[in-house]
Amino acid sequence: MTLPAAVLNRAILPAPVLLLLAACGSPPPAEAPLTEAALAAVTEDAGAPRDQLARQIDDLFTLPGLGETRAVVVMANGKLAAERYGEGYDKDTRFVSWSMAKTVSAVLIGMLIADGKLALDAPAPVPLWQRPGDPRAEITLRHLLQMRSGLRHTEAGDPPYESAEVRMLFLDGRDDMAKWAEEQPLEAEPGKQFEYSSNTTVILADIAARALTTSDKPEARRKAVADYLQVRLFGPLGMASMVPEFDASGTLIGGSLMHATARDWAKFGEFLRLKGRAPGGEQLVPVRWVEAMVTPSPARANYGFQIWLNRALAQGEDQPLFPDRAPQNLFSLIGHMGQYVLVSPSQRVTLVRLGHSDSAERPPMLQQAADVLELYPER
Repeated sequence: MTLPAAVLNRAILPAPVLLLLAACGSPPPAEAPLTEAALAAVTEDAGAPRDQLARQIDDLFTLPGLGETRAVVVMANGKLAAERYGEGYDKDTRFVSWSMAKTVSAVLIGMLIADGKLALDAPAPVPLWQRPGDPRAEITLRHLLQMRSGLRHTEAGDPPYESAEVRMLFLDGRDDMAKWAEEQPLEAEPGKQFEYSSNTTVILADIAARALTTSDKPEARRKAVADYLQVRLFGPLGMASMVPEFDASGTLIGGSLMHATARDWAKFGEFLRLKGRAPGGEQLVPVRWVEAMVTPSPARANYGFQIWLNRALAQGEDQPLFPDRAPQNLFSLIGHMGQYVLVSPSQRVTLVRLGHSDSAERPPMLQQAADVLELYPER
């Protein structure tokens, strides 16, 4: 069997052809030589075989069927191991978080709890819910953080404009997102049912604003939260590129809209890997808070406080990570269309992958990300 040389390039070779070659006893095709740019993306002290790491990262950018990878940053043992960008992007490009912002919001809540301004298991301080006889008064901050409030928040709808997220962000709720989200009725008993929801995180952001200022003026609310995040989190971490967005009422759009460079997303991942500690050693949020963030919810084994966990689910359920290929203690920020900050404490690695992958492209792209992580041993 003879195939054109171009087809033998691993980057474009279809899996069925590989199987056919194996059945015919043909040798595996030679890999295409790595470009100088691919090799230059990996440091000499990467903590893994340099050529292999360059190859696996190159595959994230070049293999078909994975979508468009725009940025990859790998931190290993606290040092930059690799950094590469797609055409049109670089180290100064701010990338939108989408739902990776939820994890930043969880850290914000943890800081306010540590400051004594909020209580994890007390009724969530939402004024609308405190009227006599309102069953929503049973919702706690823990319920909100673990996406088990019981509120009628549907993240995806058919048609899309019927989803609670779209209505809150772009339609009838857009000027006061928290009010719209908080007005929704219960559809389940608080604490009993997991339902992933950007609306829930906006409620947490509203609670944070109320904890930081008594003013209901948009500019005062915006400034209180932005200043707190800058002084207590972004500044100490050196996340100079971070730009959080707010709605017209001054509420942080904490479920989906923050912008930062790939390097700064890596800094945030490393901060979580170090259990809330900044590079200089300052403890920005209590260790026990980060440990609580990565503890499975009683309603969902692979979800903690606004963060995804690498835990196995029942057969047939969608698996957003890869528990069969990485340590159980791996956790991840995950954003719409393929934004990931993968943190593996036992491997001492943080892997940032930003780009655009649709629902069919994300599973194979994640398997390729797992190939990168597998180059690092557990310690």
